[in-house]
Amino acid sequence: MKKVFSNYGTKLSSFCCGIFGHHYAVSKRVTFHIKEYKCIHCQKEVTTDVSGNLSRLTPERQDINNTLEHLYQKKHRTTTQQVA
Repeated sequence: MKKVFSNYGTKLSSFCCGIFGHHYAVSKRVTFHIKEYKCIHCQKEVTTDVSGNLSRLTPERQDINNTLEHLYQKKHRTTTQQVA
């Protein structure tokens, strides 16, 4: 079944998020401690910063997260090969 969203739906969702707060779900796990989140109502994206607080996901932070994820996967791939 195809869902169709109108401008009314997004405005209503944004209004609800403004009153009740966002309902974030994990959209991407970058490392063990850093994750990207997305609001299920208004589609706002945030990520955890250095101090562990949620901050807006800018293109710069998204690039940093992608690089960090690549390095994290590379490190853990070599660690598992050395142990085995």
